[in-house]
Amino acid sequence: MGNYLLRRVLYGLLVLLGVNLITFVLFFQVNSPDDMARLALGGKRVAQESVDQWKREKGYDLPLLYNSQAEGVAKFGETIFFQKSVPMFVGEFGSSDDGRNIANEIVKRAGPSLALAVPVFVLGLFLNIVLSLLLTFFRGTYLDLTGVVLCVLAMSISGLFYIIGGQYLFSKTLALVPISGYDSGGDAWRFLILPVIIGVVSGLGGGTRWYRTIFLEEINKDYVRTARAKGLSEVQVLGRHVLRNGLIPILTGSVTVIPLLFMGSLISESFFGIPGLGSYTIEAIQSQDFAIVRAMVFIGSVLYLVGLILTDIAYTIADPRVRLA
Repeated sequence: MGNYLLRRVLYGLLVLLGVNLITFVLFFQVNSPDDMARLALGGKRVAQESVDQWKREKGYDLPLLYNSQAEGVAKFGETIFFQKSVPMFVGEFGSSDDGRNIANEIVKRAGPSLALAVPVFVLGLFLNIVLSLLLTFFRGTYLDLTGVVLCVLAMSISGLFYIIGGQYLFSKTLALVPISGYDSGGDAWRFLILPVIIGVVSGLGGGTRWYRTIFLEEINKDYVRTARAKGLSEVQVLGRHVLRNGLIPILTGSVTVIPLLFMGSLISESFFGIPGLGSYTIEAIQSQDFAIVRAMVFIGSVLYLVGLILTDIAYTIADPRVRLA
């Protein structure tokens, strides 16, 4: 397993380098350093001297990818890409255009994002599995058919509908919870309970329908028929065998959620005014702060790669037959 993990880490470094390069190229296809300087300084009529000074202060006065005036490895080292991207591999994200330390902002905003994302993930996963097992148990009945129809209807509704509808009903009409905002103290639950419920409910349709499909594929396999032949009840078959063998595809699907646990939900945090990493990313995109965007893309890529490795390790725990080589 040690050799496998080492190879995955090395592959991951290459992937991170490629993601940073693609992000860098795409961003500067839209905005040049001069455009970034004028936006930060307040308009298009800013004097060129001020633009040049801003680029020198922020480190954007170098060539983008290749410095033809330098010598040796400095042709690639004395570039914006190298100066801005390589330090991120050691955790140095630099400063945003307004002078704030990005690493400090990430640490400060990670708490609100986790406070929202972790309950949504845990409760959503639990309810999806329970409901899908229930539909599998009653497969072929009217209850199963009704459940599938409701899942399809839930999948067809936009997440914005749940957010706006929930805010209107529970915050504006019933005045049960605040419509937006955040408090890091003991009253934090009042600001989080509505976005958590909406996050769980909005994902039930797709999650339940997908897990139901997984369990239905397992329910007709030979090992299930053998378990029934040994006298196990249907509940025991579902709980001991079907659920365990269905964990591998469930783990695979859960990997895609891991970056969101740390980076937050872009839409929910923006609508509910939660100062997490999701709203931080949206604000950076709106202000075209490339330093923050680059840092958030990098962190998201790292978390996704870590999730893939953890999933492979979890495979060996869920199914001893799986071996990492």
